[in-house]
Amino acid sequence: MNELVLREDRDGVATLTLNRATKRNALNLALWGELDAHADAIAAAGDAVGAVVLRADGPVFCAGNDLKERGLQAPRPHYQASIVTKLADLPQPLIVAVQGGCFTGGLELALAGDIIVAGESAHFADTHGKFGLVPIWGMSQRLPRRVGAWKAREMSFTGLPVSGAEAARIGLANHCVADADLEATTRTLAEAIAGQSRHSVFAYKKLYREQADLPLAAGLAHEVFNSAGVAPDFAERVAKQF
Repeated sequence: MNELVLREDRDGVATLTLNRATKRNALNLALWGELDAHADAIAAAGDAVGAVVLRADGPVFCAGNDLKERGLQAPRPHYQASIVTKLADLPQPLIVAVQGGCFTGGLELALAGDIIVAGESAHFADTHGKFGLVPIWGMSQRLPRRVGAWKAREMSFTGLPVSGAEAARIGLANHCVADADLEATTRTLAEAIAGQSRHSVFAYKKLYREQADLPLAAGLAHEVFNSAGVAPDFAERVAKQF
């Protein structure tokens, strides 16, 4: 049986590839199960993995939830939402590379990323309203935190797509590049992250996540009192600069 999520590790970067291209990488329960297992394995790897890339095979990143499985019993309550959160909460930074369609559940999955890189062919849409659905995988929380409340309302109320270029302009994506450059750009970012101190990067991600909704004064205090401190290899790293 073909794997629905492939994993490749190279130079401290773990790359996960959605491998259901013939179904436009629609998210069925089997695919979610593989994503869940990979997320657990990467989290358990700790410092051995410095950055994670989530990408997709084929011309479409993800068409969203596999509606043919609507009504099937998931292994546990809030199954898909918990996996999106698990990916978002990985200690390693997560980069998501998007080409073609990234719709609804696929967008909720992409929003787990710390960095989103869009190809020029990318188009992002929240189509819950098209099917009479209401989000339960994080759309109403993560989308406005990326693009602002009013743009999020426009996307969710209208269901209209946002291009890769527009996604970069509004902050949904960090970059929009030619599709031919998507893999190389994503790889460059991932290798840059993996080349940094794991201690620093993991601590940064934790601080950013914990401080996201704090007022400035509380956030500043949180940073001071929750600092991970200097890395064990600080002196070695400094010595290499001279």
